[in-house]
Amino acid sequence: MPLVKNEELIAERTGARPGEGWGILFSLTPDVSDIADRFGVKVNDNLTLVVVGSIDVSKEGCLCPAIALAKAFLLHTLLRPKDVVVIDSEAGAEVFGRGLAERFDVNLCVAEPTLKSLMIAKKLVRMGRELGIKHNFIVINKVVDTLRTAQLYSRVFTDDRPRYYIVRYSDNIIKLENSGKGLNELPNNDPALQDVRQLINSLRNIFLR
Repeated sequence: MPLVKNEELIAERTGARPGEGWGILFSLTPDVSDIADRFGVKVNDNLTLVVVGSIDVSKEGCLCPAIALAKAFLLHTLLRPKDVVVIDSEAGAEVFGRGLAERFDVNLCVAEPTLKSLMIAKKLVRMGRELGIKHNFIVINKVVDTLRTAQLYSRVFTDDRPRYYIVRYSDNIIKLENSGKGLNELPNNDPALQDVRQLINSLRNIFLR
């Protein structure tokens, strides 16, 4: 169960249940030290998955108990020494607008090769910098024409140009998604998989050199 849907946990840690209405009092600094161990799914010895979830019900705004718990958990996790934390957020500016991206070291902004998508990515990079994120990169996904995509990038990012990466379009991903299978079944020669591996290696070279 996602953390923000666990009403018992939210009430226990913040003192209020989601959706109780405006004007309620709740803790903005709940104890979250045991959440990863209690509610995380152990993928292997070095990897734990915690599903935070999203807010999609009315009366659950920026200062709701669920967001207070989620933000406290993320900040606590990001401050743990020697841990690498990867956060997959929903598309859009919500993670920046609610301050959930505070203390991120890297912002990988995934966009599609369209003018509108890259314009949004440009705004999100700016918001990331305003939050103090030092490294902001663009990942242009589902690319069919790499030359045209590069030209479009240059058109949108005229002055300040963050580093960008291209992930090519893959029919294999569509087939796996539609059949309910995981991306771990992608063949090694899949173009998107090859590009993601190059992206990972590039990031390693940047941060481990």
